[in-house]
Amino acid sequence: MSATAAIQMNSETAAAAEIVERFLVASMVPDPVTAASYIADDLKITFTGGRKYGHPRETAAFNAKRYKWVKKKMERTDVVPGHGETIVYNLGTLYGEWPDGAPFEGNRYVDRFVVRGGKIVQMDVWNDSAERLLTRNNLDL
Repeated sequence: MSATAAIQMNSETAAAAEIVERFLVASMVPDPVTAASYIADDLKITFTGGRKYGHPRETAAFNAKRYKWVKKKMERTDVVPGHGETIVYNLGTLYGEWPDGAPFEGNRYVDRFVVRGGKIVQMDVWNDSAERLLTRNNLDL
């Protein structure tokens, strides 16, 4: 790879990471309108448990049922350049309150994004919320 290609790839991957981080910040407000400015029209979102969504307002509605409020403590972003797309992993922990007002923190998450043409086209979300809810309700096996 030429030096020019390496510099271009670095700027592309940096831009993809920035798009993802801005999307996540807007999603935490929650501000689905601003979050939507970072996504492609045909966005595919898969949440923990295989739940499928196509817009940030749908994930905000799901989170409003699961949590009284929730935020992300973003700990790292890993970027993988690809052919015509960039894969961005954002890892950290969730903190907030369950619907009954009980606080929580340290709830691990991994979000995986595919960015093409400056827009997020795919988002996959994993976290420990279901496991924590099972434990809170004495259903952990």
